Amino acid sequence: MGVEDLDEVDEKALQDRLADEGDYAADYLEELLDIADLDGDLEISSEADRASVAVVADDNSDRRLKRLIGRHGETLDALQELTRLAVQAKTGERSRLMLDVLGYRDGRRKAIQAIAREAVEQVQETGEDVALKPMNPFERKVVHDVVAAAGLFSDSTGVGPARHVVVSLPYDDDEDYEDEVLEDETIDSADEFEDSADEVDSADDVDEDGDERD
Repeated sequence: MGVEDLDEVDEKALQDRLADEGDYAADYLEELLDIADLDGDLEISSEADRASVAVVADDNSDRRLKRLIGRHGETLDALQELTRLAVQAKTGERSRLMLDVLGYRDGRRKAIQAIAREAVEQVQETGEDVALKPMNPFERKVVHDVVAAAGLFSDSTGVGPARHVVVSLPYDDDEDYEDEVLEDETIDSADEFEDSADEVDSADDVDEDGDERD
């Protein structure tokens, strides 16, 4: 079997695994929606090497689905982590599944991409580092992708809620740059789990409109 054949086998195995993750996640979310008496449809897809599930609804359907988003997407992040754990219980492997509700993440992605592009332009014009405001792991990943596509360097710094991205000119030493990226991805992965665990505790403190209760 040639290299191309092996690549095709690996790609098929990946797509099969992502399809299974999507199905397990959809089963979990469908049961959750039934328990909460919420009306929403589920769309399963894959993005790069991640399974993706979206809770969608028609314009005139159940507006209470906004409860699953919460303030600044905190409830959505917590629900995503719970869904990943449900998938992991089925597959025995850690899941990186992405969950969206009513297009919230897609909207945030576009907004963060615009912020990242502005930072890239500023760095290119001034040559000075630009520190962005604190963001969650999903938003930081969006920034990293935009910056990398522009040929610049980005690094996450800070701890917990203060963790943010700094955009700068690229490293002269590619090896040092790769070490920084690997370290950042490892920290972001652990930080994502901690953020989600904290958000599970706060999910019940959000009202229907996504605002915190007194």
